[in-house]
Amino acid sequence: MGTFQIEGGHKLKGEITPQGAKNEALQILCAVLLTPEKVIIENIPDILDVNKLIKILENLGVKIQKLGKGKFAFIADEINLDYLESELFKQEGSSLRGSIMIVGPLLARFGKGYIPRPGGDKIGRRRLDTHFEGFINLGAKFRYNKEERFYGVEAPKGLKGTYMLLDQASVTGTANIIMAAVLAKGTTTIYNAACEPYIQQLCKMLNAMGANISGVGSNLLVIEGVKNLGGCTHRILPDMIEIGSWIGLAAMTRSEITIKNVSWENLGLIPETFRKLGIKLNKKGDDIHIPSQKEYEIQGYIDGSILTVADAPWPGFTPDLLSIVLVVCTQAKGSVLIHQKMFESRLFFVDKLIDMGAKIILCDPHRATVIGHNFQSNLKATTMVSPDIRAGISLLIAALSAQGTSTIHNIEQIDRGYENIDERLRAIGAKITRSES
Repeated sequence: MGTFQIEGGHKLKGEITPQGAKNEALQILCAVLLTPEKVIIENIPDILDVNKLIKILENLGVKIQKLGKGKFAFIADEINLDYLESELFKQEGSSLRGSIMIVGPLLARFGKGYIPRPGGDKIGRRRLDTHFEGFINLGAKFRYNKEERFYGVEAPKGLKGTYMLLDQASVTGTANIIMAAVLAKGTTTIYNAACEPYIQQLCKMLNAMGANISGVGSNLLVIEGVKNLGGCTHRILPDMIEIGSWIGLAAMTRSEITIKNVSWENLGLIPETFRKLGIKLNKKGDDIHIPSQKEYEIQGYIDGSILTVADAPWPGFTPDLLSIVLVVCTQAKGSVLIHQKMFESRLFFVDKLIDMGAKIILCDPHRATVIGHNFQSNLKATTMVSPDIRAGISLLIAALSAQGTSTIHNIEQIDRGYENIDERLRAIGAKITRSES
């Protein structure tokens, strides 16, 4: 396992450019399976999870050519479906939760799709029912091998459009169903669809390939099935979760940082949520400038009650940034309630922050109350293990603000979602070194 050594307590300064969005990349890459024609994708992040998916596509028979940094061409004209039932796929597919999204495109184009039970972050239960109920509604037959924990859907006569009301606005579930429905016969209507920018980007890409999707950006999508799709060129958005991470980093280290090319129109409530924590951030063109602040004060509600920051489906606040918000609040002036509604294990990293001196009360698996230090008491360096991507980056930010030298093990979790993070942080003044153990 890899390890970071972080010497905290240093102010940072400079510019940082966010990588391409991990969550969008996982969807967009799966969509190349829908056509035998060339698809060019730009701004692909060089991170573990995305690289795993690219390897799965290559093993499926997709021809892949690297055209430049973050730019690849994909041609899926000779797909090897036998790979789906191989031992290699069982190993590779089960290590990446995003691999579930190859099922929709394969089902639509070839009439069958299989996936081992996927892995990913250990942040609680993450049901796959939405995906498979959507496929069944489109006419596929579902099978599950309980012993090998292997899922499959088949529709040898093709899929047929229908109306469906999703039981939850699952982002990956919505993406998978959309990719299945674009080649189905007739009209598919999806109500309670996720409408995150990632889904909007997927729909825009599919429409550029010849799909007919309307309602993009809303929770009611109407998809008129087409017979085939062609190639296109698509550019992935900057990663909003990384942007939020850098805002939190600037606040906790009291640093002046400019985040370049953030695509402001796709950030939703992220800037306003950090402003409610007292963090100043300015819009400069398409950049975010965060000035150095000696302190930041949490805003209460107008009736004087304590602020609650909670996650919600888009356009609500993204659950991926609640870990960052929690860490930022440990040095704020005031108190806040963090309510993580979606995943029951995502707050379990707070014991590490408490070890560092943070004042946090874990109320239950979903809620934590944070009493800010207002920088009157610095966090203390410690040794930690990164449990998942978002907790990992949160602990890294805490370590960069702490007094002394911290050690973070299992940094592969951070590498799954953040590209060359140690190099990029050193470029703005962070004291961080990587070692292999």
